[in-house]
Amino acid sequence: MIIFRLITRVQQFLSVWFRESKAKQNLENIQNFFQRRSKLTPLFSLLLIGLCLIVLGVAFIGGKKMADQKRNVFSQEHFLFADSNQATKLSDLSVTENSVLSSQAPSFLVDSAEGTASSNEPFEYKVVKGDTLKSLAGKFSISIETIAWANDLSAKAILRAGQTLLILPVSGVLHMVKKGNTLSGLAELYKVSAQEIIDFNEIADGSAITVGDLLVIPGGKKPKVAQPSYATVPLSQSYFICPVPTPVKVTQGSHWFNAVDFANGNCGDPVFAAAGGEVQKVAVGTNSGKYLTILHPNGAVTYYGHLSSISVSLGDKVSQGQIIGLIGHTGNTIPAGEAGCHLHFDVRFASNPFTRYAVGSTISK
Repeated sequence: MIIFRLITRVQQFLSVWFRESKAKQNLENIQNFFQRRSKLTPLFSLLLIGLCLIVLGVAFIGGKKMADQKRNVFSQEHFLFADSNQATKLSDLSVTENSVLSSQAPSFLVDSAEGTASSNEPFEYKVVKGDTLKSLAGKFSISIETIAWANDLSAKAILRAGQTLLILPVSGVLHMVKKGNTLSGLAELYKVSAQEIIDFNEIADGSAITVGDLLVIPGGKKPKVAQPSYATVPLSQSYFICPVPTPVKVTQGSHWFNAVDFANGNCGDPVFAAAGGEVQKVAVGTNSGKYLTILHPNGAVTYYGHLSSISVSLGDKVSQGQIIGLIGHTGNTIPAGEAGCHLHFDVRFASNPFTRYAVGSTISK
C-alpha cells in the first residue's frame, strides 16, 4: 500500500515537473517532496528518483521504436485495394537491367519497416536520406558488392532518396536461366557448388531448371568475363491476349518480375493462355501458390500465379485463349482469402503489354 501511494505521488509530481522550465529547481522539488512526504533517507530517495527516470527513458525509447516500425518506407502507389484499410506497407519486386530476381516463384511482399524478405527471395527497398551502400550492406547483412551487382552500380555509387534498390537475402548474385544453362554450368560460372544452388532455391529435382527460372546464387561472384545481357524478343502489341475475362481491373501495376495483377472480384474465373506454347512448369510455391509457366515459340515465357486450380499438365501444347486454370488466392495474397483472388501475370524475355496500364485501369478487351 505504501509503495502504491509512493508511485501515485511520483506520477502526480512528475506530470507537474515536466511543465516546469528549470530542471535544477525541479530536481530540488523532487528531493524535498520525498523527504517531506515519504520520510525516506536522502540516499533512498535519490535511488527511487533514478529508478523513475530509467522507467521514463525506457518508455520513451519503446514509443520511438514503435513509431519507427509504423513508418512506411515503400510506395503504395502500385496497389489497388477495395478497402483503404487493406493498404499494405509492403511492396513487390521489380527487374533491373542485366540483373534478374530470385527463385522460380515471384516474390510475395516484404516488411518495409524491418526490410526483411518473407522467404529466401530478393526484395525491393526504397532509399531514404542518409542511406549508403555500406550502411545498407550492414543493415541487411550482405556485401556491398551484392547490392552493387544486383542494381548495376559501382561499389562507390552515391544513393539518392527515393531510389529503388533490389536487395538479395544473402550475399551472392542473381541469374535468370537461359537456354542451355545447367546447374553444373552455373555452379562453375559463379564459383559455388551445384548443391548450394539446389538447396537455397528449393529445387526438388536436381536437374529441374527451365528457361525463365530465376535463381539466387548464394555466395556467387560476378564473373570476370561479361555475360550476355537479359535479351528480349520483339513482340507486336497483339501477340498476347488478356489472360483473364474482360472487363478486368489492374490491381497492381508493373512490379517484379515484369508483371501486373488482374482481378475482377470473382474467384474461380478462367485463366487463358496469353499465347500458344508449351507448358514447361506446373508447381506450387510458398508465396505464389499454384502456378504454371508457358514457353512460347518465340522464346518468351509467361507466368500465371495464385491459381485455385490448374487444368493443364507439364508438356501440354496449348493454344491462345485455351483455359489453363482458374483465378484463386493460393500462396500469399494481399488481402488473404477470397478477397485476395487475382492473377499474377508476368512475361520473361519479352515486354509485358499490360504494364503500361495504371493501377485501377479497366481493360475491356
